[in-house]
Amino acid sequence: MSKKKTKPIVAVVGRPNVGKSTLFNALAGGNISIVKDTPGITRDRIYADVSWLDMNFTLIDTGGIEPDSKDIILSQMREQAQIAIDTADVIVFMVDVKQGLVDADSKVADMLRRSRKPVVLAVNKVDNFDKYMADVYEFYNLGIGEPYPISSVNKLGFGEFLDEVTSHFDRTEAQEEDDGRIKVAIVGKPNVGKSSLINKLIGENRVIVSEIAGTTRDAIDTEVTHNGKEYVFIDTAGLRRKSKVKEELERYMIIRTVAAVERADIVVLVIDATEGVTEQDAKIAGIAHDRGKAAIIAVNKWDAVEKNNKTVNEYTQKVRQVLSFMPYAEITFISALTGQRLSRLYEIIDAVNENHAMRIATGVLNEIMAEAVTLQQPPSDRGKRLRLYYITQAAVRPPTFVIFVNDKELMHFSYTRYLENQIRETFGFRGTPFRFIIRERKDK
Repeated sequence: MSKKKTKPIVAVVGRPNVGKSTLFNALAGGNISIVKDTPGITRDRIYADVSWLDMNFTLIDTGGIEPDSKDIILSQMREQAQIAIDTADVIVFMVDVKQGLVDADSKVADMLRRSRKPVVLAVNKVDNFDKYMADVYEFYNLGIGEPYPISSVNKLGFGEFLDEVTSHFDRTEAQEEDDGRIKVAIVGKPNVGKSSLINKLIGENRVIVSEIAGTTRDAIDTEVTHNGKEYVFIDTAGLRRKSKVKEELERYMIIRTVAAVERADIVVLVIDATEGVTEQDAKIAGIAHDRGKAAIIAVNKWDAVEKNNKTVNEYTQKVRQVLSFMPYAEITFISALTGQRLSRLYEIIDAVNENHAMRIATGVLNEIMAEAVTLQQPPSDRGKRLRLYYITQAAVRPPTFVIFVNDKELMHFSYTRYLENQIRETFGFRGTPFRFIIRERKDK
């Protein structure tokens, strides 16, 4: 059995100006480039990937609070805490040693305590441990356990704090046995038809083993058997939140999407055909792309679109244009209402799943690379030419290739893209992104 890693999710909650975003930036440090690598998407930092020792996790910022009046701050903090309780494995509750213990902190602490989720209390802005320790102890009064003194600005106290955060990860879950079932997250904006799609997909296969309300998370998992194969659909559709603020709802949805995508192998992005593909769709697609998941774009409500013989092509081009960073994604036109092409969706899921887990023999890869190099000379800079020695596939889900070269600096993005296209030309790999790791090996 292969082991499937699911990344734990850590959410940060706290009043305005206690230093949440400073912590965020300090922890995400070198990882910001991952976000920048996806062309066509500008993203505010709602989530970041963090590694601590041998543990990787996703850090989520539950939202900004408008410092208005005390009541508004409290209600917005409760909203944040609820998001954290719904989606996170561990909650970091951040307070500020210089402002001391505030009434809103105690009220939110009560809520977090009742949630039965692990909560780690971070007391920020402790830039001098001797000076502030007495003030740190005051926070024992919140009743959520030991306060961990940190300074996000100076990166002090991170070791013990992160050890405590990661000690709550379920190490057995982090190495979930890959049980052979295909895990599919159905994602998309509100009201594009995610629920109807899932109901219809199950409809023909009334063998729902169980509807498990996600244990630690709020997504509903539905198990389905179709043509003798088992699937788990992870649904993000249960978004029935009344939120007056559009930004808040959007943020909540993105956090929910990150949580669902993290657990899936394949992501089906549902787009509303009558609305067309939007910037928001690109944001959601970017989450799957960043996380190396296989992707299918399901254009729903296709029955409601007036068509001629060019419509499909025009629409496909439009989708490819807005989602230019994932040219590998499969596109299918469906109707959850009429059931149009839904059985085909299962076939696409199967095919994409195989591609996501496909391995290519090293010998074959090196033949493809040698031929590619002959067809198109590698780039050179100031008289030094890039030399490619060897390529091998290091991992699957997503297919990950290691290329040994004489000088990493010379390996331009465009040449990597060219090699990717050559591999795809030979093996297809429809629906799955690639990862490339470039290693240097000096000339003998």
